[in-house]
Amino acid sequence: MSRTSYSATSSAPLSVWDAINPVRMLGELSETRYWMYVLLLPSALLITAVVLYPTLYGMQMSFREMRLNRPDLGTDWVGSKHYARMLADPIFWVSLRNTAVWATSSIVLEFVIGLIAALALNRNLPGTKMLAVVILLPYFLPNVVAGHMWALMLDPRLGVINDVLVRLGWLDSYKAWFADPATAMAAAIVVETWHSFPFFTLLIMAGLKSIPSDLYKAADIDGAGPLAQLRLITLPMLKTIIAAAVILRVIGLVNSPDLLLILTSGGPGRSTQVLSLYAFQMAYKDFNFGYAGALSVVMFVLLMGFAYIYIRLAKVNQD
Repeated sequence: MSRTSYSATSSAPLSVWDAINPVRMLGELSETRYWMYVLLLPSALLITAVVLYPTLYGMQMSFREMRLNRPDLGTDWVGSKHYARMLADPIFWVSLRNTAVWATSSIVLEFVIGLIAALALNRNLPGTKMLAVVILLPYFLPNVVAGHMWALMLDPRLGVINDVLVRLGWLDSYKAWFADPATAMAAAIVVETWHSFPFFTLLIMAGLKSIPSDLYKAADIDGAGPLAQLRLITLPMLKTIIAAAVILRVIGLVNSPDLLLILTSGGPGRSTQVLSLYAFQMAYKDFNFGYAGALSVVMFVLLMGFAYIYIRLAKVNQD
């Protein structure tokens, strides 16, 4: 017997072209449960090409000898050599400690100032719209612009901030803030806080708009003051948004050395050396991409562990 193709809705036989018509085949596929996989395929390929492949390549690079200024060493597989070197590297441990100080201090200050700004702007008082624009201006500035601007304002010879502090009597003479190991990290944290606290302000303001006003009215009737309402209503209702904002900012702070590179280049000494800046210097100054890859893998693992632990402790998925 000869084979004849039939359509699903008619008993009439299909021609060879109709049987292999891609439009008809897609139409039939769209009626099956496999259609969603076809729709997801372009995004999956894009993620693989843009995200997954570079990440895996960077990880495998950390297990190879890759020094562009030493081609005689080749690119052989060296296993855990870079990680063993890292454990004995004093600069790595200094950078790890500085990274913890840099990220923790910046996040705390940015969250507190961002929360205060969001609560003030949410009151819809006269002039709040103009104030909102002013508050958000620092976040629109690129890190390079913000860094050079603050480096000039804190300049030990021409800095306007030094001039103001001397005129107020708070300083006896102009101070080199970024040249003193005792103040370099603190000054960099102040610059980072000024530049990025609007990020928290934006997200918290969006969360405040979603909190029903009836909750505050009921709390006010029960005699709860502003601080009690903040502790019992506002912060619990913003738990998910705060967790997402903190995780995103920690990732940004740990992975972005540009502000510190402009302000201090990791100095004086190693007082502002952080892991991302150390990895950058290993890659683009020493051209040791193998060791820089190992440092990047360590940062990746630390960030993944932090995100997991923070979400569990914050109980974001619980009501």
